Amino acid sequence: MQQKRIQLTLFVDEQASVTMERVRREFNPAQSALIKSHVTLCREDELTPLENVILNLQQRHFAAITIDFGSVIRFADGKGVLLPAIGNQDAFAALRTSILQGIVEKPRLQEPHITLMRPRNSTCTDDIFYQIQQHILPQQLTFRSICLIEQEPGKRWTVVAEFPARLAPEKNTKSGFEK
Repeated sequence: MQQKRIQLTLFVDEQASVTMERVRREFNPAQSALIKSHVTLCREDELTPLENVILNLQQRHFAAITIDFGSVIRFADGKGVLLPAIGNQDAFAALRTSILQGIVEKPRLQEPHITLMRPRNSTCTDDIFYQIQQHILPQQLTFRSICLIEQEPGKRWTVVAEFPARLAPEKNTKSGFEK
């Protein structure tokens, strides 16, 4: 039996996500119904013991993080579509390292992105990809909080806790942390 899933997520704010949500509802309604536009910060396999992760989030002061995004690309043999981060990702990597300090010795390299079409519940075609490319999507987004979210099997993801940034926004060039 599949268990509850958890992850740390950076949700795109409502105003910035209008076009992304429109694309997701049209071309990947199943995923759109489960979770809003977001960047996954830490996956469930990295979040144990969860108490230590939460302690790190509560004790460390982190900056809002600004990520630059490129043009949409296809992945998973062309079935999926995502909006990839481009440029320097040092602040994103430093944020993950800080959150996972004392939990994961060497956090894996994770490339930030926003999935518009997830291949497990949608399939992109050349025509659909062309249509998506016609939309103007954000080239830069600032994330001002980290959300701990969970999902019961087959249900919508829900926010369990939110950890707001406590420092001014950082562009992906500095660590953006204070102890």
